[in-house]
Amino acid sequence: MRLPRVLLSACSSGSGKTLITCGLLQALKNRRIKTAAFKCGPDYIDPMFHEKVIGTGSANLDTFFTSPECVRYLLAENAAGCDLAVIEGVMGYYDGIAGVTQTASAYDLACVTETPVILLVNSAGMSGSLAACVKGFLEYEKDSRIRGVIFNQMSAMLYPRIKALVEERTGVRVLGYVPRVEECALDSRHLGLVLPQEIFALREKLDRLAHILEETLDIDGILALAREAAELHKPEDPLEIFLEGIHEKPAEKEPDRGAQVRIGVASDAAFCFFYKDNFRLLRGMGAQLVPFSPLADTVLPEDIDGLLLYGGYPELHAAELETNIRMRESIRSALAQGMPCMAECGGFMYLHEEMEDMEGRLHEMTGVIKGRAFRTERLSRFGYVTLQKHEKDVYGEVPAHEFHYFDSTNCGQAFSAKKPAGNRQWECMHADGRLLAGFPHLYYYGNPAVPWEFLKQCACYKKERAGRSV
Repeated sequence: MRLPRVLLSACSSGSGKTLITCGLLQALKNRRIKTAAFKCGPDYIDPMFHEKVIGTGSANLDTFFTSPECVRYLLAENAAGCDLAVIEGVMGYYDGIAGVTQTASAYDLACVTETPVILLVNSAGMSGSLAACVKGFLEYEKDSRIRGVIFNQMSAMLYPRIKALVEERTGVRVLGYVPRVEECALDSRHLGLVLPQEIFALREKLDRLAHILEETLDIDGILALAREAAELHKPEDPLEIFLEGIHEKPAEKEPDRGAQVRIGVASDAAFCFFYKDNFRLLRGMGAQLVPFSPLADTVLPEDIDGLLLYGGYPELHAAELETNIRMRESIRSALAQGMPCMAECGGFMYLHEEMEDMEGRLHEMTGVIKGRAFRTERLSRFGYVTLQKHEKDVYGEVPAHEFHYFDSTNCGQAFSAKKPAGNRQWECMHADGRLLAGFPHLYYYGNPAVPWEFLKQCACYKKERAGRSV
């Protein structure tokens, strides 16, 4: 398929990738160009900002979680019917696993997807040295895939001279600049940017930024660069490959696939960290997803066969979660009766007997897991891990990701988590009966056996409920 595409990366974190990506997406939307948005890596929050702009879900592309073929499939699938794909990079362009590799870096993703790259360079405090900076990034790899440069925090007066210098000394195209736009800045908190709905007048900020970028960026040049991307060959659906490899009845491989179960998905301001493609895979396996709010609803949705509690910011809403006693009792009762549940990070914290808020105050939670979730002064565990279950393993290796300022007196010991580089590892996760819970975040395309086994348990629970009601 022909898919014009471009990846926006930077020399380092904090260079303005998300702000400029969102401004460009808004400018493209204003031009009525149907654009698909993506985020390199496991981040949850940046895609929320993309979604606010384009009006539909932004997807993650991660070369640690999935194979190159799966990455290309998800790029093609999520961009189907679009005129253009814009991918936001992660950290610095060459920053990968363990800090000294390029695995899972933005550069790695650009190579896997054959995507032209625009390097965003924060020019604050530099002038002529910008040419040296750009030249270094261009020459660090034989084919850096960097085809354009945008300068952030640059004045209109300086830009023409720097553009001429950089193009003369490096040969790369300079595609514009972004002036200081402090009125459009995005605020941060302990897990990254604040959520889009928390930013006052976000729509007005994005509209103003898009108007500025129309004046300062060569958007026609960016579109021309995107059209230079190689033809994208869409591999076979990874779900079909997975189903062909398991020994199930043929009927269970049809589109309505087997389980036909209803899964309650916690979804509100406290539980809001979702991978769009996790939902795609669950639906492809036959699940119907039913959103509910542990903050606002008093009981679980009727007639559900399983429960998903994803991450988010329960620590910011601990008092409200505690006050909603009926919901806590509803969840505790459902799990006690055998309802399957997968919970990760914030959802895992919610299942504890107690959880601290950001000020260290204790609040009662659902009480499904004995112990207390408490705040730490720094990141407890950070980055990619590989999970391996100790007993009765039906999963094999499971790629995962952790990023949290909280810990637990009862993290679980069903799995061993190992860093992909080095020897560091630790015990984690609860796998008690039909409960799978812990701090690691899972990307289901990384190992479809995890959601498949969960849905099989949900189907069993559905049959048990039906038997009890007869």
